[in-house]
Amino acid sequence: MRRETQNVLLVLLGGALLKIGITGDYLRYVKPAQLPWLLAGGAVVLLLGAVAIVRDVLAARALPQGEDEAVLGDGAGDGERLGDAQELDDRSGPAHGDGLAPVHGHGDGHGHHHAARAAWLLVLPVLAVFLIAPPALGADSVTRTEARAPAQDKAAFPPLPAGEVVPLTMTQFVARAGWDAYGSLNGRKVLLTGFVTHSKGSTLLARMVITCCAADAYPLTVRLTSPEAARFADDTWLQVTGEVVPGTAKEANRYTPDVTVSTLHRIPQPQDPYED
Repeated sequence: MRRETQNVLLVLLGGALLKIGITGDYLRYVKPAQLPWLLAGGAVVLLLGAVAIVRDVLAARALPQGEDEAVLGDGAGDGERLGDAQELDDRSGPAHGDGLAPVHGHGDGHGHHHAARAAWLLVLPVLAVFLIAPPALGADSVTRTEARAPAQDKAAFPPLPAGEVVPLTMTQFVARAGWDAYGSLNGRKVLLTGFVTHSKGSTLLARMVITCCAADAYPLTVRLTSPEAARFADDTWLQVTGEVVPGTAKEANRYTPDVTVSTLHRIPQPQDPYED
């Protein structure tokens, strides 16, 4: 791979990191707390590529005409020169009758080409960000990953705030449904936000929880008892108000409580689709 190409890839990679940080798309992949590190890393990579480009341009201008290609040449040129030298050894060695085997440089040449191929892998994340823009984890991830309640012991949770409808995160709701020894959710109407997924004839409202990044995500789910919920396709985001059905969040069903739905409304996907 030519050095100019490597420098351009560094600029593109740094630019891709800055792009997803500035536009907020990074929230599809990591927690909000990672933004400063993402922007700093992108800026450093972009700066390294830019400095390398400027350095090579200045070095090429300072050289006599005809020598700039030797400075900015690619690794393939080195491989060709090595091959020429090897061919010369193969021809001259036996003719001299010195009994010495020709020296081969296959090891260094192959190592160089393997390194060049590895360097091209930098193109993949750049293409993914600029062309594909992978979405946040959704219904497909729920079906491939077991739901679970936040791990904790049976305990008395603090009372819910006053009000006709109490907004709760999925983490708060599932934790109370599965572990609250005094049933603080019973008879209380709550507001939940999540996306739809269908599994084994049931309609679930789900939310992915991440600790660091999307790679360690796991789902929290509740089962919606309303027939109206079944008409929504997978990955449709909803706001649901309803009440928990006491005693339905059990270890046997991976702590997925039933919710008696009062109302549900379709909403756009939140900018931050995960909980932590």
